Amino acid sequence: MTPWTQRCIRQADCILIVGLGEQEPTVGELERMLENTAVRALKQLILLHKEDGPTPSRTVEWLNMRSWCSGHLHLCCPRRIFSRKRLPKLLEMYERVCQKPPDRHSDFSRLARILTGNSIALVLGGGGARGCSQVGIIRAMHEAGIPIDMVGGTSIGSFMGALYAEERNANRMRNRAVRWAKEMTNVLKKMLDLTYPITSMFSGSAFNRSINKIFEDKQIEDLWIPYFTITTDITASAMRVHTDGSLWRYCRASMSLSSYLPPLCDPKDGHLLMDGGYINNLPADVARSMGAKVVIAIDVGSQDETDLTNYGDSLSGWWLLWKRLNPWAAKVKVLGMAEIQSRLAYVCCVRQLEVVKNSEYCEYIRPPIDRYGTLEFGKFNEIAEVGYQHGKTLFELWNRNGVIDNILKDRPIDNVAKTRSSDVTCPNTTFTDLAEIVSRIEPAKTLAVDG
Repeated sequence: MTPWTQRCIRQADCILIVGLGEQEPTVGELERMLENTAVRALKQLILLHKEDGPTPSRTVEWLNMRSWCSGHLHLCCPRRIFSRKRLPKLLEMYERVCQKPPDRHSDFSRLARILTGNSIALVLGGGGARGCSQVGIIRAMHEAGIPIDMVGGTSIGSFMGALYAEERNANRMRNRAVRWAKEMTNVLKKMLDLTYPITSMFSGSAFNRSINKIFEDKQIEDLWIPYFTITTDITASAMRVHTDGSLWRYCRASMSLSSYLPPLCDPKDGHLLMDGGYINNLPADVARSMGAKVVIAIDVGSQDETDLTNYGDSLSGWWLLWKRLNPWAAKVKVLGMAEIQSRLAYVCCVRQLEVVKNSEYCEYIRPPIDRYGTLEFGKFNEIAEVGYQHGKTLFELWNRNGVIDNILKDRPIDNVAKTRSSDVTCPNTTFTDLAEIVSRIEPAKTLAVDG
């Protein structure tokens, strides 16, 4: 390592370790020297892939051999990146390339936004079949020219988000989502999956197979776009954020509604994982803590009925039964036991949703899908079209009002590291931040002298 290289490394804010994804993940000599050097800069692993080559795989092997890397990105590269032309030919080729307008949806544009703190995150909330509308909104986002640099989700949002992070194409995402939705409408498979209801009504085998058929053995690390999903850890009574591991398992865990499906045992530590909607149904704050400048959050959760009957200090079930059986009696709106339990489970989530909606970094979207039920997957096309039309209208309004321009505008470099503590519920403090706090020298105090 030359003195100049050492100086560059010492002064660097971020060091990119670039490798070819299709090659063996061996550690190079420069990497070994870098590992043994006391450098506090962030180190990102960048894996290059040919645009006509296979999709990313074995990323975990690259990361395991480089535990000192703080993150990784996959870049789909055009053929010219791998060309072996002479320098004059290369200069001529890139002069032509630079004359074209930049593609904000390209992986290189995403890399630039992430490195400069200008990334745009898409967060998809839970809500059962209403999540089909997210497919339409994502299509409208593409048409409006809004790039997506990070994807996160809860429950059905984790599933839809994983599809997009793997495909990066709204049409291919839709085709795979339609196939899964048809599986969800198969009554025979549901009947065969019924079990003695000690923990849940269904064993979960049929549901597992439906998700596994979509994602197979894909790992979260192998997705094109950085991705996370939320689950509720009922063993540790905590929120879990999953950014690595088996994709289908953590999607399934994030979609595990209590009493319908059994908790999923985390293959890493055996903890019981349930639907992430119980603790954070729209995790925009998590995306913010991961470095997103702007978070576009799509909420498809159910809206609770608030116009309920005031029945006084006590309530007779016989009186309610009479009201329901008597066709001439005035109708009353009273919550059942299941509804009460459901609302209690989501109390924390509702409060968190209000915090997200009122935050400065979040663009909150809620399509008009309240008339659709949680399990109406048979209406996939209709719900997706509602989402598309709503997104198309909304993004046209954003375009006229300058919202899209503001989203795409780079923020000043001085503001990249400034994240208010109120913006995130789980701040992501790095070692460099802690070192700066510890080593900060307070200014000398001026003593007041009486005259």
